[in-house]
Amino acid sequence: MISITNKTLQDLEFTTILETISEKCNTEIGKQKALQIVPFKDKETLMDALHQTSEYVASFSNNNTIPNHGFENLTKDIKFLQIEDSFLEVGTFRKLAHLSETTNLLLKFFQKFEEYYPKLNQKASRVEYTKYIIQKIDEVVDKYGEIKDNASPDLVNIRRNIALVRGKVNQSFGMALSQYNSLGYLDDIRETVVENRRVLAVLAMYRKKVKGSILGNSKTGSIAYIEPEATLRYSIELSNLAYEEREEIQRILKKLSYEIRPFTDLLMQYQDFLSDMDVIAAKAKYAFTLNAILPEITEEKHLFFREAYHPILYLNNKAKNQVTYPQTIELENTNRIIVISGPNAGGKTISLKTIGLLQLMLQSGMLIPVHERSKTFLFDRVLTDIGDNQSIENQLSTYSYRLKNMNQFLKKCNDKTLFLIDEFGTGSDPELGGALAETFLEEFYHREAFGIITTHYSNLKILANELPFATNANMLFDEKSLEPMYKLHLGQAGSSFTFEVAQKNGIPFGLINRAKKKIEKGKVRFDKTIATLQKERSKLEKTSINLKEEETKAREESKKMEGINLKIQDKLERYQELYDANQRLIYMGQKIDDISEKYFNNKDKKTLIGDFLKLVEIENSKRKKTSVKEKKAVEIVKKEIIKEVEVKVEKIREKKKEDKAKKKEVEIKPQVALKVGDRVRMKDGKAIGTLDKIEKTKATVNYGVFTSKVSLSELEYVQPL
Repeated sequence: MISITNKTLQDLEFTTILETISEKCNTEIGKQKALQIVPFKDKETLMDALHQTSEYVASFSNNNTIPNHGFENLTKDIKFLQIEDSFLEVGTFRKLAHLSETTNLLLKFFQKFEEYYPKLNQKASRVEYTKYIIQKIDEVVDKYGEIKDNASPDLVNIRRNIALVRGKVNQSFGMALSQYNSLGYLDDIRETVVENRRVLAVLAMYRKKVKGSILGNSKTGSIAYIEPEATLRYSIELSNLAYEEREEIQRILKKLSYEIRPFTDLLMQYQDFLSDMDVIAAKAKYAFTLNAILPEITEEKHLFFREAYHPILYLNNKAKNQVTYPQTIELENTNRIIVISGPNAGGKTISLKTIGLLQLMLQSGMLIPVHERSKTFLFDRVLTDIGDNQSIENQLSTYSYRLKNMNQFLKKCNDKTLFLIDEFGTGSDPELGGALAETFLEEFYHREAFGIITTHYSNLKILANELPFATNANMLFDEKSLEPMYKLHLGQAGSSFTFEVAQKNGIPFGLINRAKKKIEKGKVRFDKTIATLQKERSKLEKTSINLKEEETKAREESKKMEGINLKIQDKLERYQELYDANQRLIYMGQKIDDISEKYFNNKDKKTLIGDFLKLVEIENSKRKKTSVKEKKAVEIVKKEIIKEVEVKVEKIREKKKEDKAKKKEVEIKPQVALKVGDRVRMKDGKAIGTLDKIEKTKATVNYGVFTSKVSLSELEYVQPL
């Protein structure tokens, strides 16, 4: 069972995370629940919450968007409904119907898409699905939140009578308006409304001449507002009907309240389910802004956060378009405690808070911004001592408060504890405070607790180097500019760069030298050695980065060279072909030139023609060799194709023969001896006729319009109809 104190929540700024999630909720109950999030007590419930959030995040990128879960807070109304003989207003019933509709929609949705949202469906399946509440409310209340006319038979009659009387009121008022207006008794405005009743605007001098009830006067007294006598009678009747309507509506609402009252616990469950969905959705939206994921949760004691971001710092820097540097840190049984050292403002505290806050968020059911290959296990306790804890109320100094806190650590620390201590040992005499801090660290180590501390004390750095399952770490600094690189490096202690930072900030060199003389030479040498090592580490880090960049560039250049070589090879081959063609043309030109010169000298045409033909035959013989080879290859291919075609044709022929044979077997019918008067037709025809005459092998067939002589063997018998 996890134990987290309010101090830990405050130290790690957990409430800031909750406030951000609360702002992303849509409902009031959801906002309140988000602010009350605490780490889960058992692993099973925690894993369900983490998977639910992860499934909701997945809905942002698939086509199965989760429906709206918004609702109005009806807690007071539902509790009021639980009181016997109470009844709700008509508008509240419409809100209850909406609450039930929204819940039913989500229940059906998760049931339908269980494959995508198994854990959310598992949560939804615990809620009862019913349409009874919606049906009962819909029978009485319309979609605008008004009582329906047919909510009861009496209400139908009352509203019908109201409509009739209202018509009579308007009719009688219209007649009075016309009458008195024609007599000139009315003001220019003619009529108005007083106490929700139509009245005549009668000039004061004529008010006694108009029969009716005076309901008021204008501010100046020049106009009297009179309801005509004929209208007054109908208005009274209308008021009585309105009273009856209110009484009937009240009776209907009491009846509806009585029918819904047994479902008050279910309605509270609906609110609880929808508000939980609101919190899950808010956590998913927050995770989406952080690119957060669910890392692997292991049973073995191994925390490995790769490329972890502090969520508050990440979002703040993102809003300012500034870079946030991720940290990678690992704790396991063979490396339980990490001691981070280095100068102030280097990012030690942020690294400490990042690990603590992410672990706390994860154990509270939130996804965290780490690399997908990260993993962690669940701690029973997270103990923190971060910042200046001086208490004015309790009259405690910083050191007294920290000692009191260390005492609590010693009481609670075990092998499933994660402790985070910032500036361990400060607040007292450096040597005495450092010695006590060293003792505390040894105690935490022997209890096999996991932890991260930051310190400037050399003895703690030495102890971390001596303990087998503890390690030093430092925040890298640029050795030239002394600017922080915000990168945690494990395996080596960090120098505080005390004198270097002082010099950078303009402290005179003489004062720095005097300060160096006032402290032990060994300590200066130790710090100087660490500083030198850290500088070397920074150089190696930069060299490594440069080498990687050079290697990448070299690979790119190599690829470019390969491409260039291929292009050059291609061009060389083309140039060779062109060169060979040119050489052949030059050779031909020389030969023709020799023949021409020979003819020029001897003028012998036969020799000229003979030499020329000889040259042509030599060239053609070269071409023939090539063409013969090509022709042979073509002939071989042709023969192979012809063979394949012949084989296929033979198969087709055989298949056709088989099909014909089968067809003949099917079509063979028993032979019938034909006689005069039979109905017959040609074997390959459709026209049917009557056999009139048979002469040896010939037959005369009568088709009605004409007769025809045909061979008897070409006829077939047709069954009579």
